[in-house]
Amino acid sequence: MGTITTNDGVEIFYKDWGSGQPIVFSHGWPLSADDWDTQLLFFLQHGYRVIAHDRRGHGRSTQTGEGHDMDHYAADLAALTEHLDLHDAIHVGHSTGGGEVVHYIAQHGESRVARAVLISAVPPIMVQTESNPGGLPKSVFDDLQAQLAANRSNFYRALPSGPFYGYNRPGVEASEAIIENWWRQGMMGGAKAHYDGIVAFSQTDFTEDLKKITVPVLVMHGEDDQIVPYADSGPLSAELVQNGTLKSYPGFPHGMPTTQADVINADLLEWLRA
Repeated sequence: MGTITTNDGVEIFYKDWGSGQPIVFSHGWPLSADDWDTQLLFFLQHGYRVIAHDRRGHGRSTQTGEGHDMDHYAADLAALTEHLDLHDAIHVGHSTGGGEVVHYIAQHGESRVARAVLISAVPPIMVQTESNPGGLPKSVFDDLQAQLAANRSNFYRALPSGPFYGYNRPGVEASEAIIENWWRQGMMGGAKAHYDGIVAFSQTDFTEDLKKITVPVLVMHGEDDQIVPYADSGPLSAELVQNGTLKSYPGFPHGMPTTQADVINADLLEWLRA
């Protein structure tokens, strides 16, 4: 466990376990490094060094009022990799974390990067625009902000209880422990960071970032993702990077690294060893 302090004075919390080739995990909104617990233990046991940080304003990192955008997220990740002097690193990002990984590689270069993995990730762009007609209307994200501002605790119970893990689908049994852990992580972070973060993950256009990436990229996406719909995300990202592989999962939800961890971890390990 440790912390680094960024150039603008924000303290970033991180976990760093084991030795071997490093895998750096970037979490989704509005969670923390704890959302990767299953992956951290799995890959640690398979001989990798595992690292996960709390994004600024999230988890145990500083609840700063500023800098909740992809430029700062990527710069913070760069600062962490430089502080730990990581080389030949594998970067894995879930949801918003996938955008963070893409922006980091595009903005800060590939000299320290071996591979990247995007899981249920937000690129290329979530919001509907003239150039992205298949995106979600901006009103969807405005509503998320309104719910957060009105009662964050209620909002953070409802989202994991329904679409995030697919618990609103017929025949899917909800796990109260998973829902409570999602709520716990969300409430650890700052409301301002989470409010601004909705704009960051929904309106950032990663198209040009993706085109710059030459390292191998594995794109893993559930076809029943109700948060980042499949058709306008995973397949497009896999095509835009220069060396992409798409792995799609019929029926899997947005939060599949948690609910289908056995499948996701095994597939990811197989790809890393190939």
